[in-house]
Amino acid sequence: MAKKKKESVLQPHYTFDTPWERLMEDKTFVKVFLSDVLENYILQQRWYGGKSSKLKYIELQEYFRIQQNEEVYYGLLLEVNFEEAFYQHYFLPIAFVSDESFAEKERILPLDIKEQEGFIIDALNLEAFRKLVFERIMTAVPNDTTKVRYHKSHTFGATEYRSSKFMGLEQSNTSIIINDAYVMKFFRRIYSDTNPDYEMSRFLSENKGYKNTPSYQGSINVIDADNVNITIALMQELVPNQGDAWDYMLKELKTVFRNLEVKHIRIDQLPETQIFSSLGINDVPPRIIDWAGLNIFLKIQTLARRTAEMHIALGSEFSDTAFTPTHFNGDYEVWLKNRLLYQFQNRLNIVENNMHRLEGLSLSLAKEFIDRKNKIRQRFVNFDWTKLKGERIRIHGDYHLGQVLVQGDDFYLLDFEGEPESTIRDRKVKQPPLKDVAGMFRSFHYAIYATIFNDGENYPQSQEELFKAGEVLYRYFIGLFLGSYVGLMQENNLNIGYIQERIFILKYCMLEKAVYELGYEMNSRPLWAVIPLEGIMGIINENN
Repeated sequence: MAKKKKESVLQPHYTFDTPWERLMEDKTFVKVFLSDVLENYILQQRWYGGKSSKLKYIELQEYFRIQQNEEVYYGLLLEVNFEEAFYQHYFLPIAFVSDESFAEKERILPLDIKEQEGFIIDALNLEAFRKLVFERIMTAVPNDTTKVRYHKSHTFGATEYRSSKFMGLEQSNTSIIINDAYVMKFFRRIYSDTNPDYEMSRFLSENKGYKNTPSYQGSINVIDADNVNITIALMQELVPNQGDAWDYMLKELKTVFRNLEVKHIRIDQLPETQIFSSLGINDVPPRIIDWAGLNIFLKIQTLARRTAEMHIALGSEFSDTAFTPTHFNGDYEVWLKNRLLYQFQNRLNIVENNMHRLEGLSLSLAKEFIDRKNKIRQRFVNFDWTKLKGERIRIHGDYHLGQVLVQGDDFYLLDFEGEPESTIRDRKVKQPPLKDVAGMFRSFHYAIYATIFNDGENYPQSQEELFKAGEVLYRYFIGLFLGSYVGLMQENNLNIGYIQERIFILKYCMLEKAVYELGYEMNSRPLWAVIPLEGIMGIINENN
């Protein structure tokens, strides 16, 4: 029986006459823990994705032990139900500690069990727990059939645990650096299926030997009561790096726009190129190279090659049906249109309900977006699979500059979880590889406009002049990327369609990505909605 021992300013203090090893069997404890404690705790966590909805109640879907010898922790699979009649699942590992110095962070509940005073905490804050799970992976046996399945890659070579620390602030997951050599990512939001990040990382590393992603080292999966395999942790090598490509690109673009004044560049005399032209480095005019510098174009070529190599690896499988290439068909068309029309209507509603938060260019573009809604909707409807001859494969799915690490003159691609708004099954649908390319092109566009918005007052040119220069640069960026990417894909016989098909898919996917981005910007920073709105209207207003 639970006794509420005393009240503190922050939390009540409970007493249970049950040892820790059997505490989750105590129904009274579970009821109190879920309703009185976790509801308040979970709302404060960075990884909690339900902040925009009203929490109704939390259920314990199930629990399992994470243990080694006498050392016992619990893994909780929580179902968070919302007033809006949907739910999300989360993974929370918990530990009981009697030493208050171990409970300084992520303290969930002061608790007495069997007359032992202590605290329940998030187990990831306990080094002993981090050591235990690393050692369980290190000693994992092949073909594990237990409920909690630890797996190690054949490339995993560690023989002892030395140290661990948090990697840094993250929104949806928690990553731990171990031995300064590995990153173990614990997935907080979980799904009734293996995580795509785990699947893709393991496939690229172990099956295809793809070198430009952090190599797969191990994982932890749980078999739930419905016999579904749920990924709770992924371990990869720690890649030394100089940060992500988004920060790198912003830094480079600041210099590029500063060069307009430093090098006395006449924006109205900059040579232009047709959008979606496939260019080689020799096709970029000397005046453009002089303005932006050769290095940024060489980097884009390298990124294009690494992207193509990823897709070649993903498209060269013929035995594992989860990865074998396939063609477009009617089922895919129906799935795609239903998904995108629903998403478009959602964004339309958000814009209509938030017009009062917009001003200037954002407001005028939002009005145009609403005025042209039928034409945008028609663009999504105009997907005819019978005219497409290319192949669909498993892709990254949420590909942008922030998902790429810079290492010297090279790049490493990471985070294969897919779009956060998509269901776990939608993330595994085979897509045209050009959808990833479209995502990167949208990221180039974002970086250019973000530089103008963030630093525009530092340049003597008007915003309109900077936009014009940015659009010229953007076309050379994507032209050079396409030239390198398409050439390598064709050399390796991965069918991405002929020129007109490629341009259709790129425009279609870029429109989809811009509409997707619009929701985020309208909800979090409305004045930046101008970037996806510019992208949407740029595609819609093209003559061809």
